[in-house]
Amino acid sequence: MHRVLDRAHRFLFASLSLIGIRGQGRVLHWYFDWWHRRPDPWGLAVDDYEQFKYETTLGQLPRRPYRRILDVGCSEGAFTHRLAAAYPDAEITGVDISERALARARTPVPGRTPAPRFARLNILTAPPADRFDLVFCAELLYYLGRPQHLRRACAHLTQAVAPGGLLVLVHPWPESRRFCAYFEAVAGFHRVVEHVEPDSGRPFAVSVYESPAAARPGEPRNPGPAADQGRGE
Repeated sequence: MHRVLDRAHRFLFASLSLIGIRGQGRVLHWYFDWWHRRPDPWGLAVDDYEQFKYETTLGQLPRRPYRRILDVGCSEGAFTHRLAAAYPDAEITGVDISERALARARTPVPGRTPAPRFARLNILTAPPADRFDLVFCAELLYYLGRPQHLRRACAHLTQAVAPGGLLVLVHPWPESRRFCAYFEAVAGFHRVVEHVEPDSGRPFAVSVYESPAAARPGEPRNPGPAADQGRGE
C-alpha cells in the first residue's frame, strides 16, 4: 500500500513542478500550510517509525564537535528539538516553508532547553543565509519533481555546508540513490556514510556527505572522488 501511495505522491509533485519554480513554491507553501491546519499531521513527534529513523540518523554521524546545525524541512521541529537535546552546546536552526508549522515549532515547551531558532525558507528558491557544520535534509527532495529543480535545491543545500562540514540526506530506499546522484556530481563532495534500513516497513537510507575542506592559500583544491560520479543524469 505504501508503494502505491508513494508512486501517486511522486507523480503528483512531478506534475506540479512543470509550472515553474515560483509557481511550485506557492503551491508547496499552500500545501504544507494546509496540512498543518492541525498539529503534527504526520505524527513526526510520536510515530515509532519516525523515532526509529531519528535514532538511526543520529547514530550514523561521525563523532566530532558540531557548532552550527541546520535542519532543512523541519516541519514542527520534532527532529530539530531532538538535535538540540543531543547537541546542547551547538547553535541549532530549523527552516521550513510552512509558517503554520514554524509557529508550532517555536511554541515553548516546559523543560525543553535549549530552544532552537526557526525561520521560513523555501530551499528551492533560496539558499540558507549562513553556513553550517552539519546540515540535515530528510524526506524533502521527492517534493521537487523535475531534475532542474533538484539540481537547484542541491546547489542551495551544498552552499549551506561549511568547508569540511557534513550534509545528511534521509530518504526512502532505493529512491534515495537518485537524489544522492545530484550531490555526488558536486566537485569535492564525497560520501562518508551510507546506511540502509531495508526491513523497516518503509525502507530508508541515511547518506552522509562531507564538503571539501577550505584550501590553504596557494594550495590547489582537491576535487575529491565524487567529482566524476553521478554525471549520467
